[in-house]
Amino acid sequence: MALTEQELLAAIAGVTDPHTGKDFVSTRALRNVQISAGDVAFDVELGYPARSLIPALRSQFIAAAKAAPGVQNVSVNITSKVTAHAVQRGVQLLPGVKNIVAVASGKGGVGKSTTAANLALALAAEGARVGVLDADIYGPSQPMMLGISGRPESFDGKNMEPLVNHGVQVMSIGFLVEQDQAMIWRGPMATQALEQLLRQTNWKDLDYLIVDMPPGTGDIQLTLSQRVPITGAVIVTTPQDIALIDARKGITMFEKVNVPILGLVENMAQHVCSNCGHVEHIFGADGGKKMAAEYGIDYLGALPLARQIREQADSGRPTVVADPDGEVAQIYKHVAREVAVKIALKSKDFSSKFPTISVSKST
Repeated sequence: MALTEQELLAAIAGVTDPHTGKDFVSTRALRNVQISAGDVAFDVELGYPARSLIPALRSQFIAAAKAAPGVQNVSVNITSKVTAHAVQRGVQLLPGVKNIVAVASGKGGVGKSTTAANLALALAAEGARVGVLDADIYGPSQPMMLGISGRPESFDGKNMEPLVNHGVQVMSIGFLVEQDQAMIWRGPMATQALEQLLRQTNWKDLDYLIVDMPPGTGDIQLTLSQRVPITGAVIVTTPQDIALIDARKGITMFEKVNVPILGLVENMAQHVCSNCGHVEHIFGADGGKKMAAEYGIDYLGALPLARQIREQADSGRPTVVADPDGEVAQIYKHVAREVAVKIALKSKDFSSKFPTISVSKST
């Protein structure tokens, strides 16, 4: 008897998404099923970038399909399609940007900028189009971390072209001022400058724009949370009690402005001696994990207090680029995939699909 599509789908349904635990048939990720005698072909569309997962997934699909009666040859095409997802009510999406992820902390010095840079690079490594906005007007660090210098070009005298390195589009006030120049601006001036950096940059078809937020919950943070279409926020903290106190304030701020928390990253969770391998929790143990459980938010992962993370970021080649197959880079990539999956599971944005109604004297 000829193989039916139902029989093939029943065999494939045993393959599940390693991040969501759901099968690809019931979630309608399977497309264009074709059956010709013993040859079958189908497409699988993921809602998040997953270049590193494709080889293993393809092998699983082939093995599952060949378990169906009569199947000899299997062709599987796995792709990723990132779409725009819902943001705060009443805030319009930014042209050229599908999803904006704010990386925030209530306190400085917890590794937020390093996390933002590596998160962006990890998403790009998985096949996404990614940008970074350095929102720290007073202390921009992304130009150094991402190894970029120079001035943005403007072809129309109004909008700026983002600078690019490591496959990531970047904009920062650090490109527009001298490195040692202090930005002695009051809150409204800094906020206006940040909005210009965000809206007057020609972002080019980004799946994700990672915003490296300044520490704290002041004017700039509140303005970003209320006026910028943020898909979700990632909170960065250390296990130390004094850092957790401020991280709680960041979580509360995003909750009040209806920005969902995608998860929490615990930085400097432990130190491993480079000489003897002894593990020591310098800033305390599991403080971030406990706080995530308390607030009911996802614990995305823990990063060690490691010299190479600092050295690689200072050199303009963050860990994901400098040591892509290393243990720390794998943690960053895991965090990035978790963030992308959480976004993919959110409601899609349909604002651009509504018609525009024009009213004139003749209507």
